[in-house]
Amino acid sequence: MSKKQLTVVINGNPILEFDRGIPLPGHQRRYLDNMDKKMDQGIMLSAVSIENPNALERVQFVANSMVNALLEENDTLAAAMCTYLAKRMPDLQQVKAVNDEEKGLSIELVFDRSFAQTQQEQVIQFNP
Repeated sequence: MSKKQLTVVINGNPILEFDRGIPLPGHQRRYLDNMDKKMDQGIMLSAVSIENPNALERVQFVANSMVNALLEENDTLAAAMCTYLAKRMPDLQQVKAVNDEEKGLSIELVFDRSFAQTQQEQVIQFNP
């Protein structure tokens, strides 16, 4: 799998994939530009107001919005958020979320390995 793929993983299961090799129609590019304009006005990230979010803060905000949309089964919004992540952060290969009733929602942005590479990793445990 190439770096052209972005995979969204929730609780270990791949939920959404985006192929960066497919060009976006003009109306979708404009939608992403409008998202940026709205975020130019500031965002809330982890209960902190950020007046001038940088690229990574924007991606964190959008990833959180996307995962929440998926959990609420709002597939249209989730797809739009995934498109933003894939197009605005080309090195992002995975968004990994864990939704735990006790610990809440945690989201990890993975830049250094694809979902396929993660599947090949093996945990090594040593005896005490």
